[in-house]
Amino acid sequence: MNTIHRFCRLAHLLAAGAAALLVLAAASPAMAATARVPHYPPTAPPTQAPALIHTVSAAGMPGWQIALIVAGAAVLSAIVAVTADRARVSRRHVAAPSL
Repeated sequence: MNTIHRFCRLAHLLAAGAAALLVLAAASPAMAATARVPHYPPTAPPTQAPALIHTVSAAGMPGWQIALIVAGAAVLSAIVAVTADRARVSRRHVAAPSL
């Protein structure tokens, strides 16, 4: 049964790595979509004032969706923590009482 536990641990490790890569891939477009402000050389100021930029949020995520994702992540992390704690407690070896 030791071999089965090793395979299960390896499967859990691979699943955690795949989940981390999935989260990173999902967050990459959001990280790359930052607004960049043009920098002018300090010696030559622009001849005319830069145009005002009005940000239009047409494809953003609504606040209720963000709150739902946060609540789901909190519930999922609680489930994982309780499951891990129960697994740890069940693996404890009880010492035999000395007579």
